Amino acid sequence: MKIDVVKVTLRILLIVMAMILVTPAGFSAENRGAALDDKVQSLKSEVMKLNRDLFILEEELLFPTSTQIAIFLSTDVGNYFKLDSVQLKIDEKVVANYLYTQQEREALSRGGVQRLYIGNVKKGKREIVAVFKGPGPNGREYSRGTTHVFEKGSGTKYLELKITDVSQKLQPEFIVKEWE
Repeated sequence: MKIDVVKVTLRILLIVMAMILVTPAGFSAENRGAALDDKVQSLKSEVMKLNRDLFILEEELLFPTSTQIAIFLSTDVGNYFKLDSVQLKIDEKVVANYLYTQQEREALSRGGVQRLYIGNVKKGKREIVAVFKGPGPNGREYSRGTTHVFEKGSGTKYLELKITDVSQKLQPEFIVKEWE
């Protein structure tokens, strides 16, 4: 849904004009107070609608679908890796650092998915690097990274960083999946 900037501006002007209007003098003090309360409630409602429209407009302006990228993280681990932190780079620029609490790790292990990053990148070939840290097999500190090169097209690009246990290798595996 496209929001017209002119339409939003006109709505702001209408709200301001409504605030300037005064209740007619023919009302008694009680009626003026009740009428003023009604106006205030009406204006409050209108401001809330306007705020919602401005939020949608801001999202469309800040994150247009032609440059938008969203990166998510999910886990299927438990025996070979316990996630403590992740650092995410896009084209050698750090865009996200995250430290996990016990509650967040539990939520991820129950199938939760975290939105790690949402932002803008130009079209063309891009590279992400994710570095995961936490205790690995035998409780030793484990730091492992994964690199993925992808082509950013005209629509929103979705990437999933997935951490899974691999029983045959007795260690975790770090995979990147992508969607358009």
